[in-house]
Amino acid sequence: MVKESEISTNERNFILSGLKEGIRLDNRDPEEFRPLKILFGPEHGRCEVRLGGTKVLAKVSCEVTRPYIDRSSEGILILNTELSPMAFPGLDSGRPSDEEILVSRILEKALKRNHAIDLEGLCIIREKKVWTIRVDVHFLDNDGNIIDAACIAAISALSHFRRPDVTVTGDDNITIHSFEQRNPIPLTIHHTPICVTFAFFENGDLWVVDPCLQEEQIRQGDMTITINENNEICVLSKAGGVPLSMDQIVQCSKIATSKVELITEQIRKALAAN
Repeated sequence: MVKESEISTNERNFILSGLKEGIRLDNRDPEEFRPLKILFGPEHGRCEVRLGGTKVLAKVSCEVTRPYIDRSSEGILILNTELSPMAFPGLDSGRPSDEEILVSRILEKALKRNHAIDLEGLCIIREKKVWTIRVDVHFLDNDGNIIDAACIAAISALSHFRRPDVTVTGDDNITIHSFEQRNPIPLTIHHTPICVTFAFFENGDLWVVDPCLQEEQIRQGDMTITINENNEICVLSKAGGVPLSMDQIVQCSKIATSKVELITEQIRKALAAN
């Protein structure tokens, strides 16, 4: 488990007193995200996301493999997360931290279980050869809310990625063309799931969007809502913490929907500019 430096009682009281007045440490409104930057390149499928002081790098790669036996006509999507001791001081080596497991599970649900990527389009020869797409998510700096940053980085990198074109000859012979020989092929993205995380304080009476690290350290609970551009809730994750009423969840989902619209548009603009 990641061992963050403990926050003092005076710091905790100072942050909470500000939140009660609607004031956050970085002068944001409770519903406001930190500045978001989406940087691509130089190669296809590489994306760095900067959400305030949090930095996440996602890299997409591919290779030809055999399909799973029970999914013989589908390609494979693999998600791998890696926490760096540079971003998480005191990280225990040799086993995944609780944060890493949580991020992996949410990304798995958002991207794989909700079929964000067209896996059937990655089939080359049924039962024999498919494309395996691998997304490696590296956490470079942690200033809170790594889940939202990781999700934005992963889906942006997948949207930016291009795989080589392939020619099939005979029963199972394939030729993989270089980018110089043929234009690379983009992945088919069915929808764009985006995570929006809320942190709760004072038994749930106070809450903020996109918590920074200090806010995370004193929160009494959190909730991540994953919504796509069609306003569909893909994942709702709440692992313990203070209980929430249905009205609170509905209110948070409405706020998350508005944030997803803005983030999705920012992703599109960054892709178009690249």
